[in-house]
Amino acid sequence: MTPDSPTEPSAAIDSETLFRLHARFVASFLYRLGVRGVDIEDAVQEVFLTAHRRGGYRQGAASPTTFLAQLALEVNLTRRRRAIRSLAAQGDDLATATAGEPPADPAQALVAKDAARRLQAALDAMDHAHRAVFVLFELEGEACESIAAGLKIPVGTVFSRLHAARRAFREHVARGSHRDDVAPRRPLYEKDVRIMVAKEPT
Repeated sequence: MTPDSPTEPSAAIDSETLFRLHARFVASFLYRLGVRGVDIEDAVQEVFLTAHRRGGYRQGAASPTTFLAQLALEVNLTRRRRAIRSLAAQGDDLATATAGEPPADPAQALVAKDAARRLQAALDAMDHAHRAVFVLFELEGEACESIAAGLKIPVGTVFSRLHAARRAFREHVARGSHRDDVAPRRPLYEKDVRIMVAKEPT
């Protein structure tokens, strides 16, 4: 029997397998939520320890990634409440990593870093709850039903948060475009442009 066997709807995926398959996703998601520097590694460990204590992932309406996203939100909220240390400075390598593998061409690598910074700045300007839904739907490609199940919120709440997040994203990018009038930059990635003009989910 394999963890993803369709004939075993109640089969669990243990925390070790979850880590092997989704550690990068969790690190990226936490980064998008505003966790920085050495705090990311600690937070990732907390997420998978929590998954272990809860018996891993069991197949259902939530996907493994939306299940882990909910744990990451809980861990991040707890850490923020007790945090005393200041956030570490944003690292260029990690910023680029969350946007994908850096291009081999140095000029393209600079464009990718710039786009990653601008995308992250737009995410940082969002409400925390809206940002989580936006990242899961637009950047990770999760279905609204799966997000709702993973975050334990109604599907209608997912729709409303996504609508608000898209509006905030467009407004932030528009403000940035006005500031760039003197020295225009290349637009964000094609995916990001698609996000700005995407229709509302049905």
